[in-house]
Amino acid sequence: MGSIVANMFLTLDGVYQAPGGREEDPSDGFAFGGWQAPVSDDEAGETIGAEIERIDALLLGRKTYDIFAAYWPHQSGQIGDILNRVPKFVVSSTLTDPSWEGTTVLPDAAAAGRLREEYDEVHTFGSGVLIRSLIAADVLDRLHLYLYPVTLGQGKRLFAAGTIPATFRLAQPARTFPKGAVSLVYERAGEVELRDM
Repeated sequence: MGSIVANMFLTLDGVYQAPGGREEDPSDGFAFGGWQAPVSDDEAGETIGAEIERIDALLLGRKTYDIFAAYWPHQSGQIGDILNRVPKFVVSSTLTDPSWEGTTVLPDAAAAGRLREEYDEVHTFGSGVLIRSLIAADVLDRLHLYLYPVTLGQGKRLFAAGTIPATFRLAQPARTFPKGAVSLVYERAGEVELRDM
């Protein structure tokens, strides 16, 4: 049985919107596109590259798929070659004719669960709405957060209203990078338990 792994680049205040560039996702007047590069470093980049090398299939939400499909088919090199080669899946109720070669449309997050029967490691990047849906459908196996030392005060947040209560356990030791980013890998541990301190 394979696993579904969500990779997310986050600010300290939980924002995941447009880490890669100013025009990546300016929706809702977001003014901080491209926030990740100044607080990243070679060591963090190598870790992210190693994560990408393990991908057997790519799973994306519709918004992130549109961003990736507009950019990656025109790229080569280590990351571009991998993303263009692996099977791609997009969860969408409106997309009928995906433009990126090798893409299959899935109707909902629960349908993504079957991908674990076909692939060893299915990875998603960005796709905050999808990640929340994967958690709600109980088909997310690992949550890999890259937490960067910056706050923005605006933007799309991973754990926004509507996030279901859940408990996670640290699956690997935390790893820190020279410019202060931290890699945190969690696995789902069940329901939230309550007790008095």
